Amino acid sequence: MNIPVYVASAFSKDGKGGNKAGVVFMEKPLTTAQKMEYFTPKEHVDLCGHATIGSFVIIMHLRKIYKEHYTIETNSGILSIAIKGNMIFMEQNKPVFYEVIPPEEFIDCFDLETVDPAYPIQIVSTGLKDMLIPIKSEAQLQALKPNFEKIKEISKAYQVVGTHLYTFEEDRIVCRNFAPLYDINEEAATGTSNAALACYLYEQHRLMKEEYVFEQGYSLDLPSEIIVKLTLNKLEKVEKVYVGGKGYYCDIKYLEV
Repeated sequence: MNIPVYVASAFSKDGKGGNKAGVVFMEKPLTTAQKMEYFTPKEHVDLCGHATIGSFVIIMHLRKIYKEHYTIETNSGILSIAIKGNMIFMEQNKPVFYEVIPPEEFIDCFDLETVDPAYPIQIVSTGLKDMLIPIKSEAQLQALKPNFEKIKEISKAYQVVGTHLYTFEEDRIVCRNFAPLYDINEEAATGTSNAALACYLYEQHRLMKEEYVFEQGYSLDLPSEIIVKLTLNKLEKVEKVYVGGKGYYCDIKYLEV
């Protein structure tokens, strides 16, 4: 039996790059106990931003989108999806801030001279836990040579998906993401990680904006753009988090089982 696997790229920039995801539609209707499921090359995960965006890119390609708002049921909860033209936004959980990690913990992962001391390294989650690591400049970020085995070890020790490195370049925020624990050495675009980063910058470092634009994937020659929007309560705390971007249909393949 051949199962069709649709391939879409999510968080693309100017119709190029982005992060590809394979999307499989179940032929039989799912029960209420069944959820939208996500799998890395290694194992099942609770949530995946680019796969969600990619799924809706495919649904739009198949002309099965009839309204602007949907909900999806995941292991991270029931989350809303908003369609705005060719932009797809996915709701995230409210941010949870975990421990701050001393830079010395990463001494074998990459050159510590590149780490910016102005921002602490902290674990943050809006659905998946990542270690957010500030780097001094874009040039240093792109030239960085990670030791993936050591990153895998520290990711396992702190029970996170991986490391999300970022830097400020004038009015831009540029990122790289390493998740070797899940057999993904580097991601071209990560929705959940950048959602966590936006909340971190807003609540922990008072970079107070309601919309953030993150660039990623340049080291892989897959330029990506991830947009995070924050909804605030009366106390100007983060009430809701949405991550989104554009995408495009790539291909359909058939998996023989």
